[in-house]
Amino acid sequence: QEFVTVLVRDPRTQKEDSWHSYIDYEIFIHTNSMCFTRKTSCVRRRFREFVWLRQRLQSNAVLIQLPELPSKTPFFNMNNPHHVDHRRQGLQEFLEKILQDALLLSDSRLHLFLQTQLSPEDMEACVSGQTKYSVADAIHKFASLNRRFPIEDEERKKGKNHADSDSESSSSGLGPSNDSISCGCKASPASEES
Repeated sequence: QEFVTVLVRDPRTQKEDSWHSYIDYEIFIHTNSMCFTRKTSCVRRRFREFVWLRQRLQSNAVLIQLPELPSKTPFFNMNNPHHVDHRRQGLQEFLEKILQDALLLSDSRLHLFLQTQLSPEDMEACVSGQTKYSVADAIHKFASLNRRFPIEDEERKKGKNHADSDSESSSSGLGPSNDSISCGCKASPASEES
């Protein structure tokens, strides 16, 4: 039985500059689904990146009615724990519904959003073939940079040939992989977005 567990958690305030701040959320994925390159991943995303993802998914799956994101209210207060948690819950529900749709699961942008820290611009470039790396390469590279247990990973590599990277057969490069080593977010906030 295939499963995909998604958790949106750990909201953190990030300083954009001396005047502006935003909240980002950790997205944790654990799955045994053949659709995912990585079986465990952890990234941080902000609300406007969720908005971008929903727009891109909707434009590629015109006949599907996508779930709504929590409304972007002008009265949202980053210092109000209730507001922040309400948004966090809405983002988690959005992803839970998205991940139940097989057509949406085939969209490479969704996988890059969930399993890399690429910016929306870099995700678009990757999906449209304008980068030197594929979708699967981007996911593997991000995971290798964020491993919690690099020593065990090196031991695993020594005892195994790299055949699993060749087993990805789908056209999006998001086919099956036997890699189940968990990766996690860095202790410090990842802020590679523009």
